[in-house]
Amino acid sequence: MLKESDIIDALKTVFDPEIPVNVHDLGLIYKIDIERNGNVNLQMTLTNPNCPVADELPAKVAEAVQKVQGVSKVHVELVFDPPWSKDNMSDGAMLELGLF
Repeated sequence: MLKESDIIDALKTVFDPEIPVNVHDLGLIYKIDIERNGNVNLQMTLTNPNCPVADELPAKVAEAVQKVQGVSKVHVELVFDPPWSKDNMSDGAMLELGLF
C-alpha cells in the first residue's frame, strides 16, 4: 500500500536548480492524492510563473515519484493559485536559506 510519506520522500530528492532546497520543503507541492490503483496525482507550483525550469521541474517531480514502488501512473498539474510565497517553505528550508 502506497503511503504519502513514500511520495514525500521521493519529492525530497528533487531540487529546484536555482534554490538549493528540495521541492517539498520549498512548499511547491500543494496536493498529493494517491488512488487505490497506484495512480498519484500531484498539484504543484513554481516560485515564479516565469521560472526558467517551468517545463523541466514538473517532469523531474513525476520521474521521481514514478520510481516509488507501487506507483502506477503519475500526473503533475502545474497551478499558480494560490501563488507561491516563502511562507510555504518548511522551517528547515527557511533556516537553510538564512531566512529566519
